[in-house]
Amino acid sequence: MIELRESRITGCFQLQPKVLHDERGTFVKTFHKDIFSELEIQTAWAEEYYSISRKGVLRGLHFQLPPHDHEKLVYCVAGKVLDVVVDLRVGSPTYGRFETFELSAEKANIIYVPRGLAHGFYTISDTATMIYKVSTVYAPSHDSGILWNSIGIPWPDNNPLVSKRDSEFIPFSAFKSIFKYGG
Repeated sequence: MIELRESRITGCFQLQPKVLHDERGTFVKTFHKDIFSELEIQTAWAEEYYSISRKGVLRGLHFQLPPHDHEKLVYCVAGKVLDVVVDLRVGSPTYGRFETFELSAEKANIIYVPRGLAHGFYTISDTATMIYKVSTVYAPSHDSGILWNSIGIPWPDNNPLVSKRDSEFIPFSAFKSIFKYGG
């Protein structure tokens, strides 16, 4: 069973799978095609990858531009992160707003990120391993982002370790969105 929890961002959900513990450890089912179909969530993933980050690393805020924009399913299998999404869809009732989530291996929660949202996270624990499923293949020519500190997100650190690429993204105020809200 997977419980669907609404977020403040239209179309973005937190999924809470059942976490089974016994003397051997923990078992979590992160994906079930029929359950996702019932919840009307993407089931045709084109790529899956993971990142390992150390404490104080901030990755984001990333997205791919159309026609290579994608939906994401993200979760943390080791450690803990502050995960963030920003609504970039013109016409959305939550355009320009963000939502934060604490993702952790212990909680086993998952975030479903629809097309048109920027995504990023900050590593809270000593290290964290994040898994990403995406609905389109990575397209470097359509890869983009907005500056991590340009929209008022309350990050745990004002001076995180950020890649050169991520530090050079334009601020949200200068971003001209081509994402449209589908209602």
